[in-house]
Amino acid sequence: MTGREQYAPGPASGAEVRKEGERWTLVLVRDLNHPPARVWKALTDPEHLREWAPFDSDRNLGTAGTAKLSTVGTPTPQVSETQVKRADAPKVLEFNWGGQDIRWELEPLGGGGTRLTLWHNIDRRFISMGAAGWHICFDVLDRLLGGHPIGRLVGPDVMKLGGWQRLNAEYAKQLGLETPGGRT
Repeated sequence: MTGREQYAPGPASGAEVRKEGERWTLVLVRDLNHPPARVWKALTDPEHLREWAPFDSDRNLGTAGTAKLSTVGTPTPQVSETQVKRADAPKVLEFNWGGQDIRWELEPLGGGGTRLTLWHNIDRRFISMGAAGWHICFDVLDRLLGGHPIGRLVGPDVMKLGGWQRLNAEYAKQLGLETPGGRT
C-alpha cells in the first residue's frame, strides 16, 4: 500500500472561530517539524502548492502583487485574481482568495520546527468543512515536507476518505457549529 492508501486524518484539533460583526474567521494551528524557511517555500512556490494546497497559483506568492489562483477538485476550476497583500518571508503571508482573506503566520519553534497558523475568513455555514479540508491539506503538507509525499487530497478525493465526514462533524461539534444539512 502507498502512503496515500494508508492515510487517515487524525482527530480534529487546533481550531477556533472568531467573530467580528458578521465576519467569521476560522483559525487553525498546526505545529510542523520543519523550519520556517521550508514551510514558507511550500506556502508560496507554485510547484509545492500543487502537491498539497486546494489551489494552483500562476506565480510565486512570496512577493506582494497580483496572482491568479485556480481551485482544484471542483467540477469547473474557479480562477480568481488574487492580491497578495503581505509577504514577509518567512513570517507572514496574506492574500485574498475568492473574496476570502487568508493569513498564514509562521512562528519558529525550538528544535527547528514551525507553528503554522492559518486565519481564513469563511462563510459561517462552511467553517467546519473548511476546517476539515485544511486539516487534511496540513497533513499532506507535513508529509510532503517530511519527504513522504502522498499527493494533494482535495474535492472528490477528500470526500472518498472515510475520515473526512468524521472530521467535519468533529470540527462542527468542537466549534459549536451546525454541519450543512443538520446539527451535530
